[in-house]
Amino acid sequence: MLRLGFALVLFLSIPAAHAQDADPADVATTEAILDAVYEVISGPSDEPRDWDRFRSLLHPEARLIPLGMRPDSSWAPSGVWSPDEYADIAANAFANAPLFQGKGFYEVEAARRVERYDRLAHVWSTYESRLAPDEEPFARGINSFQLYHDGERWWVMSILWEQESPAAPIPQPYLPE
Repeated sequence: MLRLGFALVLFLSIPAAHAQDADPADVATTEAILDAVYEVISGPSDEPRDWDRFRSLLHPEARLIPLGMRPDSSWAPSGVWSPDEYADIAANAFANAPLFQGKGFYEVEAARRVERYDRLAHVWSTYESRLAPDEEPFARGINSFQLYHDGERWWVMSILWEQESPAAPIPQPYLPE
């Protein structure tokens, strides 16, 4: 009983999420929420991203975690960010990184695999990164989305991603058909 009481207190102490902040069309289905995430992070260099829309898609306790290669060639998370931290980092990267200066950034989904159980969904989303919508991708990788349905809408709970490398090419089941 003590464990249940502690879990209940912990649950009640988590900040309430505000479903009214999101466009209902963005959070109605797993497809819609993923499409909205890709739309928010993509665009031309002279168009600021809608970080309020981004935050409305992610649960307040969500985490964004890129995997990166260490100097010893091992892989590990290169950061663990809240939605606010990610928005700040991404906004600065788009503004200051030589790769993006004067260019857009478009992350385009190339393939999607969804596994769902009741209120939980796991999505493997293969992406291609481009500087313009009609250019060849300069990078590819896989986003692993964990989604949760609270009875009214979908939330992104986490995004863990890894960019493709020569040592770890994207496997056939995750490539476009």
